[in-house]
Amino acid sequence: MKSILLATDGSSVANDAARFLAHLPHDEKIELTVVTALYVPGTQKTYVVGDWYKSCLARERERAAHAFASVEEMFSGANVQLKHIVREGQPAETIVAVAREIKPELVVVGATGHSGIARVLLGSTSDYVATHAPCSVLVIRPTGAVEGIHPLRVVIGYEGSGPSRAALEEFAEFDWGPECNVRLVSVVYPARFYDAPPPEVSKEDVVRAAEELHEVAPKAKGCMIESDHVGEGLVRFAESHEVDLMVVGETPRTRLGRVLMGSLTRFVLRHAPCSVWITRNRMIHGVNKKEMQQSGASLE
Repeated sequence: MKSILLATDGSSVANDAARFLAHLPHDEKIELTVVTALYVPGTQKTYVVGDWYKSCLARERERAAHAFASVEEMFSGANVQLKHIVREGQPAETIVAVAREIKPELVVVGATGHSGIARVLLGSTSDYVATHAPCSVLVIRPTGAVEGIHPLRVVIGYEGSGPSRAALEEFAEFDWGPECNVRLVSVVYPARFYDAPPPEVSKEDVVRAAEELHEVAPKAKGCMIESDHVGEGLVRFAESHEVDLMVVGETPRTRLGRVLMGSLTRFVLRHAPCSVWITRNRMIHGVNKKEMQQSGASLE
């Protein structure tokens, strides 16, 4: 059973995240924990006491119940086991605390959209969660794919390393369907960079990796692009192809750098015009992990 933590406060941004998750076809049952933080701004002040605070908290609890009811409706009839956790506290810190407690495989959270001068800004809650969560994180931005305006367009950053293989495998755990347009993109430095390191993978490697996804995404293809900066190359590709979702793997953190994201994942999260899926702290078992589980074979 796959374990997912979904953060919601009943806002349109949170509902976008829930709708995206509800539209992901899956074979195995999902244990979906919905977390809502009850937060009354100014509660750290000494004057916020008595009946006023109790009435604010009561309204927040009512809002949380409505938010969960909305999620229940979205997942009605799905192969999902739902649970609701309601905690008092600052939203971002509460979501991360619950993630550390229940240890989900994935945290899903909504983010404010990007446009113009605000492109480099991310909602404070989603930024904190994406930076501090101990597991993979999916940050959702609305692009129109869930509404059926067009088939889902996905780009997966791939260079053959452990983190990118882990991202590929996590993506393969969902059945994306025949209409999903998936591109595995490997970024290489332009030839004019006389001291540029050679590519870690060949075009043939990227094409073969894309073929491994054909069971869950038959249209998956691999390609290589040139850019002076890997993150910028991926972001520009996402912009020019109007991508809905970008998937990247994060290098495992050291003890000293646990609260810091890698430069690539942070750049993509801050600049991509689409949803971003960061694969983090995941063991690599092979893209056929699902088949092995169904057959009862060992993954060791």
